[in-house]
Amino acid sequence: SIRALGAKCHYLSVVGMDENANIARDQLNQFDVNFNLLEDSSRPTTFKIRYLVEKQKMFRVSRLKDHNLKKEMENKLIAEIKAAVPGINGILVCDFLYGVVTPKILGVIKEVASAHGIPVYCDLQCSSQVGSILKFSGAHLICPTEREARISLGAKDDGLEWVANKVLEETSSKNLIMKLASNGFIAYERKDKNFINRQSFPALSDNAIDVAGAGDALLAALAVGLSSGASLMKASAVAACMAALSVETLGNKPIELDALKEKLEEFY
Repeated sequence: SIRALGAKCHYLSVVGMDENANIARDQLNQFDVNFNLLEDSSRPTTFKIRYLVEKQKMFRVSRLKDHNLKKEMENKLIAEIKAAVPGINGILVCDFLYGVVTPKILGVIKEVASAHGIPVYCDLQCSSQVGSILKFSGAHLICPTEREARISLGAKDDGLEWVANKVLEETSSKNLIMKLASNGFIAYERKDKNFINRQSFPALSDNAIDVAGAGDALLAALAVGLSSGASLMKASAVAACMAALSVETLGNKPIELDALKEKLEEFY
């Protein structure tokens, strides 16, 4: 979605030595994305297939291994990260907890981002794995779901505002997007030490077909907007439209810029 919005991007990840890796490369080439997929013989390329009946998802089958990268592969990825840093405006970390974003990898990202003054935008996906959003300390933006935030804090019954402010406090992050599923999301923008600006953004779709990829589309729009100099609230308004378009599309597909412009004109 970042490339579809007109921004340039460099995609780094790890794949297996199999046909699914070739499919991923073909798709990235088709989307005109600059990428480097490192081959790891110890794992297959992560593969997910969803089974639907009349556009209703019944269940999902996944094939993956989620062990942490071995030291040699970890060092190769670190070298690629450092080589990609010059000239970029932001780093997106999308952690599905499959072992690629190791503590060492994340530490290097924080280090090079700090050294070059590059904002880091982070998202965690723990619908079927367990992880903590709190590991993204010092990020420019973190985007947990309410469930992910509560799991990280062990806060099952506390109020949502307390949870959001506690996550900001624990991570020292500048911005927070608290995703609330069908209720949209709340944007929290740290203005200074004593004031946090907040704004609720409702879900803008009454015809949700498939939520797969909605969080990715949201993060992409936020990262592009913030890296272009927009405020969090302006970027969030665009991101709300991106998320609406995503859930109205079957499958996790990039949202085209023209479609986003039409959606923005419809609501704003």
